[in-house]
Amino acid sequence: MTTNAQPRILQIGRLPLPALETELAARYSVACLADQADPQGFLAAHGAEFSGVVTTASIGLTGEVIAALPHLQVISSFGVGFDALDIGAATARGVQVGYTPGVLNDCVADMAFALMLDVSRGIAASDRFVRQGQWPKARFALGTRVSGKRLGIVGMGRIGQAVAERAAGFRMEVGYHNRRPAEGCAHSYFESLTALAQWADYLVLTVAGGAGTRHLVNRDVLDALGPQGYLINVARGSVVDEAALIDALAERRIAGAGLDVFDNEPQVPAALMALDNVVLTPHTASATHETRRAMADLVLENLHAFYTSGAVRVPVPGTVAG
Repeated sequence: MTTNAQPRILQIGRLPLPALETELAARYSVACLADQADPQGFLAAHGAEFSGVVTTASIGLTGEVIAALPHLQVISSFGVGFDALDIGAATARGVQVGYTPGVLNDCVADMAFALMLDVSRGIAASDRFVRQGQWPKARFALGTRVSGKRLGIVGMGRIGQAVAERAAGFRMEVGYHNRRPAEGCAHSYFESLTALAQWADYLVLTVAGGAGTRHLVNRDVLDALGPQGYLINVARGSVVDEAALIDALAERRIAGAGLDVFDNEPQVPAALMALDNVVLTPHTASATHETRRAMADLVLENLHAFYTSGAVRVPVPGTVAG
């Protein structure tokens, strides 16, 4: 924990909530790495000044930048994912890493159901149908009922549990796949992801990203989901083999998909955008005024807790404790 009256904070890039940048600057001495004409030169000249870093789940923090900050003590990340953070480099240095889980569960679960309803009932497509003046000329295509179907959740953590809670209102039967059964969870546990996909009408991804889950959903899983099944991804783009998904959608080996995340954001493959059985949103599952404000508050609280008590309020699992 630093004793500096106004700790020096390195902000890696622009933050999703401009008010957070203002509040950070009011509390700390902040410099934004993305604003520097020569970031590497800036780090070489000033890296030793910073004891804290603020970043986002999408921007992350590389081991190279961590190495350029010899007095780094704390990282506060805006987001629930930490696959873009070099956690190994941080923990090797004894750096504490805070993040913002919990506060976005409801909005991400809401988005999972919004995507599920849209791809099943053609909400966005029917909006375009009306706006383009097609209604007087033709009937819109029939959709698929969501209520009463089987919902498979991949990753029964906080967000997965919030999805399962919403499923009850749709009278859906819920099953899930984790590395191990979730303690206290009454829903059916599937040891095999392929078996869950084969059972489910909807496969919703809420699992963490990172090397351990990369391309977890592959051709075999998609084939198990089958021509009546739908894939919903509000997790990370890396969890799905995107090329295999495009083939499955194009060949109608699955019925459709609702995607909020992609493998190479913000670039979305043209082949994916050309398909009419997929709904695409620009990684906005947590993008509500309420949730972004709560996430910003937790970024600030993690920093404040560290600089006053020596421990972030909410550490990334498995990282250094205060």
